[in-house]
Amino acid sequence: MPLPIFRAQLRSTPANGHAAFLPHIRKLVFEFCNKWPSSENTRTFLLNDLQSLARQNPHVEIVVRQRSQKEPIVRGFYVNNRDKVIPLNSLEVTGIHKKVRLLLDSSGAKIKPLKRRPVESTTQAARGIWSGLHADRPTL
Repeated sequence: MPLPIFRAQLRSTPANGHAAFLPHIRKLVFEFCNKWPSSENTRTFLLNDLQSLARQNPHVEIVVRQRSQKEPIVRGFYVNNRDKVIPLNSLEVTGIHKKVRLLLDSSGAKIKPLKRRPVESTTQAARGIWSGLHADRPTL
């Protein structure tokens, strides 16, 4: 007599796009200078908006680090062991929001150009590969 199949046994395992979403980003690091005027908008963003960003994204570790005498940056670390760095020195607070959102939504994969891919042939050339070492020597 065959064993009955219960409904609980027919569940699939969670994966991206099915039962759960596993985010690609794991860590955001904000680095800024406490004195430079180019870091002023970054400091404003960190003081006013960082807590709400951390509450909206509990899966992301957020680190704030001071870099003296350097331009402000935000660095995103991803699950595939890659990182992306975006400079924040000429951005307003809304621009910083957009760049952080770009890092949060990104997969961390290397950017691949969609146009002008090199042609790769699956067959050999009709004449083969020419080499000057196999050609006859010219006579003078």
